[in-house]
Amino acid sequence: MRIPLGAPFLACALSTLLLLAPLPVQGVEPAPNEVQIPIDERQYRAAGIEVVRVEAEGGTTQTMLPGTVSVPPQQLRVVASPAAGLVESILVAPNEPVKEGQPIARLRSTDLLEAQRTYLQALSAEKLAAEKLRRDEQMHRERIIAERRLLTTRADYDYARTTLQEREQMLALLGMAEVDISAVRDQRRMVPALTVSAPADGVVLEVRATAGERIAPAAPLFSIAQLDPLWITLQMPLSQANAITPGTRVGVPGTPAQGEVIRLGRAVDATTQSLAAVVEVTDGAEALRPGQVVTASVALRPNGTPQWRLPAGAVVRHAGQSWVFVRSAHGFRARPVVVIAETASTVSIRASLTTEDQVATRGILSLLAELTEIYGG
Repeated sequence: MRIPLGAPFLACALSTLLLLAPLPVQGVEPAPNEVQIPIDERQYRAAGIEVVRVEAEGGTTQTMLPGTVSVPPQQLRVVASPAAGLVESILVAPNEPVKEGQPIARLRSTDLLEAQRTYLQALSAEKLAAEKLRRDEQMHRERIIAERRLLTTRADYDYARTTLQEREQMLALLGMAEVDISAVRDQRRMVPALTVSAPADGVVLEVRATAGERIAPAAPLFSIAQLDPLWITLQMPLSQANAITPGTRVGVPGTPAQGEVIRLGRAVDATTQSLAAVVEVTDGAEALRPGQVVTASVALRPNGTPQWRLPAGAVVRHAGQSWVFVRSAHGFRARPVVVIAETASTVSIRASLTTEDQVATRGILSLLAELTEIYGG
């Protein structure tokens, strides 16, 4: 059979037309986690929906978040009064550096005198019990007394020794130095005043007592802190919860302070609807002060997902996730996105989009209602 000359060209033209023809809508499957929202042209116009083409962004994005500087709890020490008494003198001032063991206050306390008195009594009882035990051991070796009496004497000595150790520990808990306890033991001379010492190196943040004041046991006297490193607790919008991760670098503009996020909060503040992100400042912490309110610059590094800029109204929040509505052949596709930065007019997101995609910016309440009905939550 002879094929006409024009037949190959006609076949080629028909194949090209078939390739260019649009695929049926039912053959297009939404991407994972997407929600297909069918809507016809009449509904589209009635809802007043407007769309805009997405705009690509590149590079590292900086977002500014408010935060408060604080001292890590493991670096803060509260010095309390070891006993009730009268504050005789305060030896340090606020913001003054101190060293471990440095005297910071002196107290006069009747509790201290009572503790020394009972210690001296226990010391005498222990010596008496030791002498009695030595004598009974000698008499037992000479078979003058029975073994039962020796056992009783040993038990009495153990009790006296334990009581003495308890009284000595009580003096240490009251803040007496070892040299003062030795003086009481060797010279049997009681000390009327108690010296309060710094428990660690640091800076005095607060002095809570004054000279001449009577205080109760365990009353707070000083707050002493180590100021390097420091923490900044950032208030992070809920929409950016997936963009900031542990290890994200943070800086404070205008200062050398820099650090990284070490922990993200799980509870949401009911008033501000924000999460707490704790930043540990390891470089330039001396430029910050506990209690200072700062605005921190958070560097959001690319993670391989394309980054886009949209008008602020294009992103909605539903079921704990941020969404955009992407125009499709027969409606819209609700696509989950990650918000990484936002201003009053624009929002930066990370999502699997293309430069040809169009996203709804106005009239999206009807789309949100459809999403709620289909997706739930």
